[in-house]
Amino acid sequence: MNLNYTTYRIICSHPFGISRSTHDFYDIVYVYISDGEYVGRGEAAPSLRYNESTDKVIHQLESIESLNNMTLDEGILWCKKNANNISSLEAALSTAWLDLFSLKKERSISEFFNSGSKRLNTSFTISIGDLELIPKKIEEAKSYNILKIKLGINEDYDKNIIKLIRDETDKVIRVDANEGWDLDTGKRMCQWLADHNVEFVEQPFKAQNLGDTAKLRDVSPLPLIADENSMKSSNIPDIAHAFDGINIKLMKCGSLFEAKKMIDVAHKFDMKIMLGCMVESSIGITAMSSLSPQVDFADLDGNLLIDNDPYVGVEVIDGKLKLPSGDGLGLTLKPEYKKEFNNLK
Repeated sequence: MNLNYTTYRIICSHPFGISRSTHDFYDIVYVYISDGEYVGRGEAAPSLRYNESTDKVIHQLESIESLNNMTLDEGILWCKKNANNISSLEAALSTAWLDLFSLKKERSISEFFNSGSKRLNTSFTISIGDLELIPKKIEEAKSYNILKIKLGINEDYDKNIIKLIRDETDKVIRVDANEGWDLDTGKRMCQWLADHNVEFVEQPFKAQNLGDTAKLRDVSPLPLIADENSMKSSNIPDIAHAFDGINIKLMKCGSLFEAKKMIDVAHKFDMKIMLGCMVESSIGITAMSSLSPQVDFADLDGNLLIDNDPYVGVEVIDGKLKLPSGDGLGLTLKPEYKKEFNNLK
């Protein structure tokens, strides 16, 4: 068994801005696990919000001494142990391991999880940035049925961007404040957004302000979806009183197995479930999309926000996710990237 990895810089099509930061690019890490015949692929897209970085991922990978033949369950435990509490690295290792396992078994990861064939609409994200670019971004999103709008700068900006979008389209909007509001702002904004065909509001307040979120939920006409409050399945019982749903991200929870556990626990609490992402390439997005038939909402567009995705995996057709038909993740390396990734696959 061989473990390989490499860093890769993904370039944003537009500067990607949220309430706390703006990026022109992101450095990710690709992980490859091979048995000599098949190669499993995984992706780590670390976030400083969770005290993770590419340097930390690489440093931890360099400390891994050996990789032996193991059962699926043994391999997943190995991934968790060797990730050393770096969730994005655990996501990369566990995805590569499951991809390899599924390739050898000649079945897709979606089949492994018995996900079914339902095709979900995915939202297309319009991030915080130059308001003059809104018409262009709306045009770029014309094949998508739902827009996700990043808010949380200030109340005037937040209302202006929604007004500009409503001047261009009446598509359904989902709002993500990325912890950017306080309680009073949240109350006013939720009332105002309810009159502008907004479906729900994601993470209005900082994660530690769970009490304020519960107060907002009591008066909000819109459902509230947890993101930064929703890391692992163990968080769900503690937040179910404050949120109507959760956003599950592979880079936060660490594996598709934990993501599936989060789905099952959220169902027990009668919560809505969305699958989300960081800005990632098609490795991470395709992995998470394999669970999409099991949930209510998808926000899996990270690979659509970059200009240099080396892989082809899940596609979006008429605004809906279409999983690839191959075994494992079903990924294909684009011809123009074969020289760069020839030794890794």
